Amino acid sequence: DAKGRWRWAAVTRPASQKVQGVLLSGMVASEDPLRDYALYLPLYNGVEKLEIGVPRSAEFRPVAPRREGAILFYGTSIMHGACASRPGMSISAIVGRRLGRPVINLGFSGNGKLEMELAKLIATVPADVYALDCLPNLGPGDVKARTEPFVHYLRQQRPQAHILLVEDRTYGDSWIREARRARNEGNRREFRAAYERLVKAGVERLHYLSGDTLLGDDGEATTDGSHPNDLGMMRYADAYCRVLEPLLS
Repeated sequence: DAKGRWRWAAVTRPASQKVQGVLLSGMVASEDPLRDYALYLPLYNGVEKLEIGVPRSAEFRPVAPRREGAILFYGTSIMHGACASRPGMSISAIVGRRLGRPVINLGFSGNGKLEMELAKLIATVPADVYALDCLPNLGPGDVKARTEPFVHYLRQQRPQAHILLVEDRTYGDSWIREARRARNEGNRREFRAAYERLVKAGVERLHYLSGDTLLGDDGEATTDGSHPNDLGMMRYADAYCRVLEPLLS
């Protein structure tokens, strides 16, 4: 907008395989008719073809290349974007807008498992920060076995980047379901121990984000006790930004 803030403008409804609709019309006049637009594509349905139509009198100018380094998020369905009400409400999208950084969302539903094959792939992608947010798809044994090899490899390949280890969120029903509580506690215990061993081994630029801060404690931030609703996505982004902003300033 005129103050340089990202503001929501429009959304379309995926009513069929081929969607055609008007996103914006009757726009408010502005002293500067040129605006920057960000278009968020569907989180789960792949886009095979995209066409954007505008009035013949409209003018396009290329946006200057981004100088800031990217933030790469590697995680689960939560990072993927389930269950955001619209694509721009995923955690990575919110963080990208707030921090003015390009973001790379490598959230894989049911498959954020800290596998070495993913470490090798992720290390080929330049970024200023690599956020590892995979605990919701892991158990304590896998957390213990996989965290350190993954981080050591990533650090070897990207020695100057920040690496952020992110605990799993507290299940919304962990207060009443013992198995949920035990999984949170076991994962976090092994993750924290791995982090401390990595620090002791001399791994630098390594940071840690506690899961207790991700969703709040009022029980209102998930759809099913696991996946954040829009409120949960905002709280996740708040927690991320509290850690990332000082690193990137």
